[in-house]
Amino acid sequence: MIYTELTKKAMKLMYEAHAGQVDKSGIPYVFHPWHVAESMEDEITCCAALLHDVAEDTAITLEDIAAAGMPEEVIHILRLLTHDSDEDYYDYIRRIGTDAGASRVKLADLRHNSDLTRLDIVTEKDRQRHKKYLWCIEYLEHAMPAGH
Repeated sequence: MIYTELTKKAMKLMYEAHAGQVDKSGIPYVFHPWHVAESMEDEITCCAALLHDVAEDTAITLEDIAAAGMPEEVIHILRLLTHDSDEDYYDYIRRIGTDAGASRVKLADLRHNSDLTRLDIVTEKDRQRHKKYLWCIEYLEHAMPAGH
């Protein structure tokens, strides 16, 4: 984890946004974005990783996140990472693949979400989602632009 004034602000915002949420196994949800953020190597992607599900899964908007002090570089990545339910999932992944920072965060997210040992019971739906995520990981690994 990268500890800066900005990442600490992102940690607090993430914690407040996901307060009371749990994953499919009943584990506090905050451990997921924390895990994703632990694999980031710079402040901007670390903040984006911490906040990657906030606009999609809580009442907090990207505008709220910007107003809380996150810089445009973080908001840009979050905009790419926020999936609109009207958008085809594979188009969403292709869009993420145009940006190195968003690709790094999404790869870490997909890898963590692909860990079936996190689930108490693995269903056929989970196996199908896992297969989809493996395709997405392979796509992003090859599509990711250089640099950030």
